[in-house]
Order: sequence, then structure tokens, then C-alpha cells
Amino acid sequence: MSAVMERSFKVLEELARHPQGRPLSTLAAELDIPLSATHRLLTELIRCGYVRQDARDGHYFLTIKLVSLGLSYLSNSGVVDVSQPLLDQLAAASGELVRLAVVDDEDLIFVAKAQGATHGLRYDPDMGLSVALSCSAAGHAWLSTLPEDDALALVAKKGLGKPEQFGPRAPTTLQGVMAYVKAARERGFSMINEVFAPGMTAMAAAVIGAQGTAIGVITIAGPAVRLTEERMQALGPVLRQTAADVAHASAASALFKRRA
Repeated sequence: MSAVMERSFKVLEELARHPQGRPLSTLAAELDIPLSATHRLLTELIRCGYVRQDARDGHYFLTIKLVSLGLSYLSNSGVVDVSQPLLDQLAAASGELVRLAVVDDEDLIFVAKAQGATHGLRYDPDMGLSVALSCSAAGHAWLSTLPEDDALALVAKKGLGKPEQFGPRAPTTLQGVMAYVKAARERGFSMINEVFAPGMTAMAAAVIGAQGTAIGVITIAGPAVRLTEERMQALGPVLRQTAADVAHASAASALFKRRA
């Protein structure tokens, strides 16, 4: 049963990465699951309402049921209710994209956002994604709250990003990542320039819960031509205050309360 569940989740995760759909043979090959077993899994997922099959080309797609479950969970947790007004204020003050990620065991997951850019270039990546710890401002900010050995072990476990997949300045060694983490710890917030993506900058501050551990991270991200290093330094106090405000409001969220 555990093997069936693991394979089912792998199918769901693979389909989530390909909204255009995947044929049966491709899914089986990419997941290294026998064709017949993949077909049985898809049949069950269709029966449960999580997957559908296109009648024209036979490709398999996720339905919105999984998305609905996630949104329902966030709604019932109260995390968006307590944080959204604060994110909106920070977005208005910075004029850039502001996002909130929550700590989920060994991962950071973006759950809420506010767009402050009203014209020109707008940076707005997908939500609901796990954060690449080694190549993101959010990851560096969270790692800066952990003991040095724990941070190193987590980066080693999650792996390093490659410049061709992220930005040209993405760190390619543990020492390179920890240099960003050390700077974030000393500064009180992280800053990156063309690390996560070419031409983009970002900064982040941890949301510290009642027990003194990070329960989330707030980020500001935008084009490097607009969100310069000087601009990020100027926004640092505002970002940290917003993180403190979200921490204070976190008692009203069941999700945050559990992590605090």
C-alpha cells in the first residue's frame, strides 16, 4: 500500500509540473513505473476526481480538485487572512512583488502574495512552489535563523542550484551558500542579485514565532534595474517590521500557531 501511495503522489507531482498534460507512456517512462501500473494509478486518480483524460489525444491532466483542497486548507488555517493586509501594505511601500512563505518541516512554501508594481516590469512567479533554499532570498533568510551545522546539513540534503537553471550568480558550493546566509544573519535580512533568476533581485526576512524559531519568511522581489542594492538596503527596516507584524498576528492563524 505504501508503494502505491508513493507512486500515486509521484504521478500527481509530475502532472503538476506539466499543465499541458502527459501521455501515459511518457509518465511511465519518466517515473520509472511499469506501463500497466501507471495506467491503474491513473484510473484510480480519475475515479477519485484528481485526474482527467483528454478525449482527443488521451493525455492526462490534473483537475482543480487538488488545488481546491490546498486553497481550502489555507482558508481554514487563517494564514492568508492575518497576513494579506500586511503584505498589501509592504507591496504598496516597496512597489514590488511581496510574498509570504511558510516553514513546512524542511521546506518553504509560498502561500500568499501582493503585487506592488503598477506599471513597467512585473515579476510574478508561480505560487505554491517549494523554495530552492540555496538560490533564493527566502531560503537564505530562513537558513540564517538556524544553527550553522543545521543550515549546512539542510543545504547539503536539498542540493545546490545550477546557474543554467537559476541566475548567473547562483552559488555552486556549500561555502558559497553559507556566505549569503552569514551576510543575512549579520544584516537581519537577506539580499540576492541575479541569483534566483537573471536580471532579478530579491530580499527576505524571517517571521519568528513565539518559540523563537522561524515560522515563515517574507520576500520582496523585482527587476534589478528598479530594486537596486541601495533600494533594498532602504527597504530593510520596513521589511523587518512587516515580518515582526506578521509574527505578532500569527496567533490568529491555526497554521502559524502550530508552527510557532
